[in-house]
Amino acid sequence: MLAQEIIRKKRDGKALSNEEIAFFVKGITENSVSEGQIAALAMAVFFNGMTMDERIALTRGMMHSGTVLEWDNDDLGGPVLDKHSTGGVGDKVSLMLGPIVGACGGFVPMISGRGLGHTGGTLDKFDSIPGYSVSPDDATFRKVVKEVGCAIIGQTGNLAPADKRFYGIRDVTATVESVPLITASILSKKLAAGLDGLAMDVKTGNGAFADSLEMAQELAESIVAVANHAGVKTSALITDMNQVLGWHVGNAVEMRETVDYLTNPAKREPRLHEIVIALAADMLRLGGLVGSFEEGQQKAQAALDSGAATEVFGKMVAALGGPVDFVERSRSYLEEAPVRKELFVNEPGFVTAIDTRAVGVAVVELGGGRRVASDKIDYAVGLTDFASLGDKLDNQTPLATIHARSEAAAEKAADAILQAIEIGGNARETGKPVIERRGD
Repeated sequence: MLAQEIIRKKRDGKALSNEEIAFFVKGITENSVSEGQIAALAMAVFFNGMTMDERIALTRGMMHSGTVLEWDNDDLGGPVLDKHSTGGVGDKVSLMLGPIVGACGGFVPMISGRGLGHTGGTLDKFDSIPGYSVSPDDATFRKVVKEVGCAIIGQTGNLAPADKRFYGIRDVTATVESVPLITASILSKKLAAGLDGLAMDVKTGNGAFADSLEMAQELAESIVAVANHAGVKTSALITDMNQVLGWHVGNAVEMRETVDYLTNPAKREPRLHEIVIALAADMLRLGGLVGSFEEGQQKAQAALDSGAATEVFGKMVAALGGPVDFVERSRSYLEEAPVRKELFVNEPGFVTAIDTRAVGVAVVELGGGRRVASDKIDYAVGLTDFASLGDKLDNQTPLATIHARSEAAAEKAADAILQAIEIGGNARETGKPVIERRGD
């Protein structure tokens, strides 16, 4: 076979065979196809799409391009479950969700990523904890999953390596926004983790990758269909990202919010809480630990209220190198920015709209994210107590508190955030955090 003939076929809108896709994926992995050829195929797929059979073949090929984890010899005694989010601003769901499911009898080997563009990354949040290792050796990873019930780490070099090279080229050739390629990219890594069940959180809105509901629905349906065909029970929630999720945006500040969420019912932002419990319920249902979504919600809430989820979180942090008393003394371990500035709106009124993407970009500009992959993150900076849609603000009630490294950085962030907010005389009805459920 010739790579250029495969590219030509897809360029002309024809479906590729399983053998052609396997050949091309092998070439990606072994560097026998060039970056130019990979970019050309990506662009052909971007414009011409892929059939469901092609998506399944591409996912399986990239999944098997490296190590595929198996858990049968670990005698876990429960289902192996995970969740994946398409990313958002203030999205800290994984931080509390994994421990909740672990406390309910699931085993969660959550392999997460770093921040991309305006969205925050789960690994960056855990990096704010002194000593926490997001790249343990395989033996430690398996030990923590088995003994604690949850381990949140980063992708290893031998897990779906074809996707790593493919995504890097897509990222610089404007071909990221392709539902077939997104489907294969997400699932090749998740299915390589040896899962029994996967819950997807597909976000939609102005702070999400899928800014339209139609695109979110298409992506959710694609992921559910491909994953279930590959033998992993999968469902998807479509959730709202037209405003910040939770109250804090940043790395250390989101970790503080997570500890507050786990330990204090009064500090659970309602929209965040609804999404966490819904995803937990789906994971427990997919794993056969409950008989219904409603029973899953109850079981997840009980694990949270009893302190069992908090215990799993603390044990996981300690087992992966973090402080043994992190939950009790988190504020003494998490770095705080030297400058704090309360931000007030110019005229009193109700928050009627938020450009959520712009808020995320403002945090990146503070140093809380990366402009390029080599950037070093400032874990201390960010935003806290960010207002929600419908909140009434005045000269006594701030829009948010900015945590910055300098006064100049705080002022710059303030200007950007004020431009991202609309204030009106009347409160508007806000949308539901969970818009739809798809799949099994």
